[in-house]
Amino acid sequence: MKLKSGCFLQYLYLDEVYCLLSVRNAKALTDYFQLLDVHRKNALNNLQFYCFLHYVTDLRKKHIMLLFDLLDRNATGEIGFDEFYMLVCLLLAHENHLEKQFIYRHSGTAFRLLDRDDGHTISPREFQATGFLFNIKKEELQKIFKDFDISGDEQLNYKEFKMFSVFCIDKQQEKKKEKMRRRMTKGSVSISLPPGSASSQ
Repeated sequence: MKLKSGCFLQYLYLDEVYCLLSVRNAKALTDYFQLLDVHRKNALNNLQFYCFLHYVTDLRKKHIMLLFDLLDRNATGEIGFDEFYMLVCLLLAHENHLEKQFIYRHSGTAFRLLDRDDGHTISPREFQATGFLFNIKKEELQKIFKDFDISGDEQLNYKEFKMFSVFCIDKQQEKKKEKMRRRMTKGSVSISLPPGSASSQ
């Protein structure tokens, strides 16, 4: 899932810690939403939603319509600005490789998105169908259920999912530290002074 080059969303800044937009960016997004809302209902129907995501991302139709159904929890056939705002934050998190940070900061939202049947648990099948949202591969999915399905019922309840989200952020911070260590190692180049300089005497 990638944003298309030059689309409006690429000009929005997502806070890396909280995975939310600044007030100024949220205002710009509100104006953008109002432009999309041609029927002036403070909501987007499935066709408007499809056109929007088809224009700004490389998502296939089946994924776009699945995402619409996941956001339209009340089955009204529309999504409001709150859902739209969270969707944009998720798209930007994905674009900036902050999917795990998003899961950690918005674990309740992420859990509800993955829980397709509203059964208050997430099955491997549900996780696999919606894994594209958080860039979770099949191998990683198997490991998640092996490590965090404490009850052993082959489902993740919210507490187990929350543990997974904490693990995600710990892992992401480790990667960040390792990246900084590598940068510092590359940056520390030994400088040899020419013979006859003050320090070599």
